[in-house]
Amino acid sequence: MTEQSALGDGPLTGVRVVDASTILAGPLCCQLLGDYGADVIKIEHPRRGDGMRGHGPAKDGEPLWWKEVSRNKRLVAADLSQPEGAEVLLRLAERSDVLVENFRPGTMERWGLGPEQLWERNPGLIMVRVTGFGQTGPYARRAGFGTLAEAMSGFAHLTGEPDGPPTLPAFGLADSIAGVAAVAATMMALWERDTKSPGKGQVVDMNLLTPLMTAVGPGPTVYDQLGVVGQRTGNRSQNNAPRNTYKTKDERWVAISTSAQSIAERVMHLVGHPEVIDEPWFATGAQRAQHADLLDGYVSEWIGQRTRDEVIAEFTAAGAAVAPVYDAADIVNDEHIRATQMLTKVPDPKLGEVLMHNVMWGMSRTPGRIRHTGGDLGADTEPVLTELGYAPAEMDELRERGVIA
Repeated sequence: MTEQSALGDGPLTGVRVVDASTILAGPLCCQLLGDYGADVIKIEHPRRGDGMRGHGPAKDGEPLWWKEVSRNKRLVAADLSQPEGAEVLLRLAERSDVLVENFRPGTMERWGLGPEQLWERNPGLIMVRVTGFGQTGPYARRAGFGTLAEAMSGFAHLTGEPDGPPTLPAFGLADSIAGVAAVAATMMALWERDTKSPGKGQVVDMNLLTPLMTAVGPGPTVYDQLGVVGQRTGNRSQNNAPRNTYKTKDERWVAISTSAQSIAERVMHLVGHPEVIDEPWFATGAQRAQHADLLDGYVSEWIGQRTRDEVIAEFTAAGAAVAPVYDAADIVNDEHIRATQMLTKVPDPKLGEVLMHNVMWGMSRTPGRIRHTGGDLGADTEPVLTELGYAPAEMDELRERGVIA
């Protein structure tokens, strides 16, 4: 047996995760854990299914986002609000390392599935609780969605043109950042359990607001120390210039950044205005940002006289930082994305090959992989319940009563 085959499908081979969450942070967390080998068992309501099935476009009735976010998961349909459905989850918890849920605080306890009840069955279980605002505090029981976190984190306030409205992202930013953060938190909890407190689980309290607040930056610290509130600057940065998006001769767009002083100097040499490098204010990014009108004017004029390909070629040759502004079609056709397999095609029984994001990070010895796409509601209910000790007659009864599907 080779080392790779012995290690299975990644570093988490042998770890079992119960995904009792929906839209989007929890399912993404579990997707990433599954990508690296964890056996993820997804719990959905037997009639409604997971709300993710209705998010985004579909082809021939098959939800495309679902194919990715539920890949590598075994799908069980059980109504956790019914005692018999709760028992299914308790039996799964007995045999699992992690349970991820994102119900409003108090819901799991009301169903008899709170931490204490779960730990009676499995003291080593890690319970990852993903909510909008956390398990405690004045807002804990409010409905929590990514849009609210994007508003309250400071992101929307800082996004958009100076004379325009606060701007929300066109995608699940807060949920996605929280989902990735939840992976890190889960692995920390598993590490602590297995190295320092054998057999003792804990609760991970993950909210949507905190990770995005961190990503937005030190605004609260700046306000605390200086009394300054950051404002919208469009595509410009308060930390360096030139930094913006620029239209090319062929009506395309590119973005440049000059976070490093050497890059800023190279850009100004390239666009034909090296004289500004000797200005005292050019010495730091923050001072350059105060002269963004001047610097942007020089850069815009130069870029506007060239095609996108010419701009990228000359910036690259000069060692300056530039990138084209891509849409989805550009992403799919980019040579670097293709060569590094950031996207990959995965066989699907109904749609044939489906292009989707590959596993998120590379690992030289224990790489993850995509074993299958997301499937039909309750596709694995019977085999999973069989593993849990349910007899065929019991499953028939639960099915007739709508507890499982």
